[in-house]
Amino acid sequence: MGSTRTAFNRLLLMIVGLLALVAPVVAAPLASAEPATDTTATPEIRLEGAKNFRDIGGYETSDGKHVRTGLVYRSNKLSSLTDADLAKLTAANVTLDVDLRNMWERKDDPDRIPAGTRYQVADVVSLEHGIAFHEFVPITLGRALIDAAVNGSSDIGQSIGYPFMVTYRGSDVAFRDLLEAIADNTTGATVYHCSAGKDRTGWSTAVLLTLLGVPKETVYQDFLASNTYLGRDKAVEKSWLDASFAQVNRLYGSVDNYVRKGLGVDQQTIDTLRTRLLV
Repeated sequence: MGSTRTAFNRLLLMIVGLLALVAPVVAAPLASAEPATDTTATPEIRLEGAKNFRDIGGYETSDGKHVRTGLVYRSNKLSSLTDADLAKLTAANVTLDVDLRNMWERKDDPDRIPAGTRYQVADVVSLEHGIAFHEFVPITLGRALIDAAVNGSSDIGQSIGYPFMVTYRGSDVAFRDLLEAIADNTTGATVYHCSAGKDRTGWSTAVLLTLLGVPKETVYQDFLASNTYLGRDKAVEKSWLDASFAQVNRLYGSVDNYVRKGLGVDQQTIDTLRTRLLV
């Protein structure tokens, strides 16, 4: 079922791309897959019903700071959490759950979260805001196919889907809503997730960690850790994240510009994220 949903999301991104053809166009090798943490890290939380649940904190930034632990968690779907899992989330003071999945995923596998935890949808492939892209769709598609062939990607669909998460305006809204939700949640910790917790969640985390000043090699380390947590060697591939970063550089020049101009996140939100999440 998980692979079916993943394929659906890739298909949906491709469908909206094809529809856009008839609409106006808006114009390092890693040492380890385990996340590195600082000495002040809170104890790791493992959930029986969400294998890819983990703290994004503990990483050191380029200027010597650290991402605070116990404030933001990334995960796969939360529909199979046990009572013991819910108790762990309550103990961790998780007060906000941001769901990046589409409407069918949410309907088929609704989240199970502690009582009192707020629930927010930030659908990465939503059509609610119309069908618009930052680049002529055939250009994005053609470049993605070439890059996939050159890099030897094991999944062409993923190689296509990652740059479209940068190009599709509906994704901009979802990622902006996620960053704003994290910044605004002053009552506790936030968890965000998609289905497998590796693609939409993986790109979200890469953007957030980069915005906080975490070095790129560490960002890739966190991304590839999904292979370890999910127990699958090819759950994610470095070339997929490369494709998203490359698209950001082509369209915006930097992740900072992407967050500000592409996602539309204002300076106050960025400052709040850095103040709350860095120590």
